[in-house]
Amino acid sequence: MAKRTILIIEDDQSLVTLLSRALEANHFTVSLALDAESGFKKAKRRRPSLIILDVMLPGMDGFRCLQQLKQDPATKRIPVIILSNLGQSDEVRQALALGAADYLVKADCTIGQVIDTIKQY
Repeated sequence: MAKRTILIIEDDQSLVTLLSRALEANHFTVSLALDAESGFKKAKRRRPSLIILDVMLPGMDGFRCLQQLKQDPATKRIPVIILSNLGQSDEVRQALALGAADYLVKADCTIGQVIDTIKQY
């Protein structure tokens, strides 16, 4: 079975490290981007199996990145899970309306729950 690649678009280095280790321990290949612009370019180039996307990012925010991913024929079918500190119902609704597969609030979930959610997709 080919390894599935997960693209993490997140600027919190400690979270990126934790997520990367957990994903690699679960036999995923990890690709990283620290901002939305480079994340979008990597998604187009590499076509990951799934994208984990933060909302609060330097430059373009995660909502704008999600919108671009879902409008681009090369990336529109890739499931995107939002992983954010923003947990207001407005943000969750906006992300799901833009095409996010799921929305997880960092403070409300463990790394294990994030991995379980990824495995669902």
